[in-house]
Amino acid sequence: MEPEHISITEQGDPRKPKGEAGAEMLRRMNDSHYAVTGWALEHFSFSPDDCVLDIGCGGGETLHRLASLVPEGKLFGADHSPVSIQQSSVRNQDLMQNGRLKLVEASVEALPYADNSFDKVITVESFYFWPDHAENLKEVRRVLRPGGTLLIVADIYGDAKLDEESKKSVEKYSLFNPTLAEFRQLLTSAGFSYVDIHTKPDTTWVCAEARK
Repeated sequence: MEPEHISITEQGDPRKPKGEAGAEMLRRMNDSHYAVTGWALEHFSFSPDDCVLDIGCGGGETLHRLASLVPEGKLFGADHSPVSIQQSSVRNQDLMQNGRLKLVEASVEALPYADNSFDKVITVESFYFWPDHAENLKEVRRVLRPGGTLLIVADIYGDAKLDEESKKSVEKYSLFNPTLAEFRQLLTSAGFSYVDIHTKPDTTWVCAEARK
């Protein structure tokens, strides 16, 4: 990270983006998370009319990409940061206006959706900050339809060969950074019937896939 980027991240608070620094941080994240998100989305098998939830929707870029993958579907975004909801709405103004996307300010601790609501759930670079991973995964499973799939996307994991900068970020921002085995154990214990943990060679990327 460049010193300026670190400054924006510190001011903007990646755990719960706030203020203009948070908005700028989210705009940058739309770019910096683009490649890992594209790789992870390859692990979804989409139907045109899927109903998809993005937890920790941030700057809204993932929702924007999902729109073309489920052209007849419905999209939902949840984030506990008002700044994230605002930035997601700006990035996806057309989807909001035509009723294809609904955003809500909410925590993964208590998702405001009925049981069995979604075919797909994705979370990109936000699992680090969930307040109670074991319980929160049960809440995500609740809102998935039988046979539905969750993807947890991150650009680092606990037993990857991280560079010094990444190690410092983990410590500085108190990131929850599970190993591959810990991802599997968490998802299995939360009740998912199928779990597969994907990594990309020559990167530190991880995509944890779990099916209800």
